Amino acid sequence: MEQLVEDFLVYLRNERGQSEQTQKTYAALLGKFIVWAAAEKLRDWRSVELSHLTAFLLYEQQRALVNQPEGSTRKLSMSTVYLEIAALRAFYRFAEGESFLTHNVAENLSLPRRWKRLPKALTNTEIDQLLLPPVQPTAPMLCDQAVLELAYASGLRLAELCHVRIEQLHLEAGFVNVVGKGNKERVVPTGRTAVAALELYLEVGRPKLVNRRSPANVFLTRRGTPFATVTLWRRIKLRVKRSGVERNVTPHMLRHSFATHLLEHGADLRVIQELLGHASISTTEVYTHVAREHLREVHRKFHPRA
Repeated sequence: MEQLVEDFLVYLRNERGQSEQTQKTYAALLGKFIVWAAAEKLRDWRSVELSHLTAFLLYEQQRALVNQPEGSTRKLSMSTVYLEIAALRAFYRFAEGESFLTHNVAENLSLPRRWKRLPKALTNTEIDQLLLPPVQPTAPMLCDQAVLELAYASGLRLAELCHVRIEQLHLEAGFVNVVGKGNKERVVPTGRTAVAALELYLEVGRPKLVNRRSPANVFLTRRGTPFATVTLWRRIKLRVKRSGVERNVTPHMLRHSFATHLLEHGADLRVIQELLGHASISTTEVYTHVAREHLREVHRKFHPRA
C-alpha cells in the first residue's frame, strides 16, 4: 500500500507540480489510513471498499486527539476531516486513471461543507510598527526587514519567500517573478520601500551571510543556507514580538493585509486575484467580506445618522 502512495506522490510532484508542503500533507493523511487499514488486516488497496473508507473517517472523527490534557473532549476539526477525504479522493482518481485500481471506491465520498474563515489583516498602524527599520541592523536583521517588506508589498506566500532567487528580482523595473503553487509563474510589482529594503540587504546584509555553498536564494540563514518554511516562520514571529505588535501575527497575515488594503483602496478584485496567484476568483472573493466590514465601520464612524 505504501508503494502506491509513493507513486501518487511522485505524480503530484512531477506531473501536477504540487508544492513540497502539499506532498507532505497528502503523505501524512494517506499514511494515517494505511496505519488504520493494517489494524483492520487490510494489506492491499484492492481489498478496500467504500465501507472501509467511511469506517476510517468515522474513527477519525471520534478518536481522542494526542497531546491533549487528560479529560479533554476535543475532537478532530472538520477542516482536517475535509482534507482527509480530499486526499483519498485525489489518490483514488490517480490510481484508477493509471489503471492501478479497476474502480474508484472513493468517488462517492462527499466533502463536508467547509466554512471559510475571514482572513485577518493588520491595521495600517500595526504594519508601520512592524516594518519600522532596526536602528543598528545586523545582516540577519536586514534579511528580516527585506522579507517583511517584500511579503507585504507583493503578497508572497511563505514558501514563495523561501524559494525566491536573485534572478527573479528585477528591482530597477520594480517587480519580481514568483513561482507559486503548481509551478505557476506570475509577475508581481514591488513598492519603493520594499525595493530599498531589498537593495540594502543585497548590498550590505547578504554578502555577510553567503558562503561557497550558498545557493542563489535571496534570503539566507545565518549559516548561509536557504530558509525552511518553519525556520522563516519562527524568524518572522520573533520579529513581530520585538516590534511590540501584541496580536498573534502569522506570516500569512501579511499576505492577507496586502490583499485587504489593496481592496480597501479601490483595487479591482481580478487584479488582486492575479497578484495573489489564485487559480479561482472564488478564493479571492473572501476579501470582499472584509472590505464590507471596513466600509460599514467607516459609515458608522462618519455618517451623521449611522
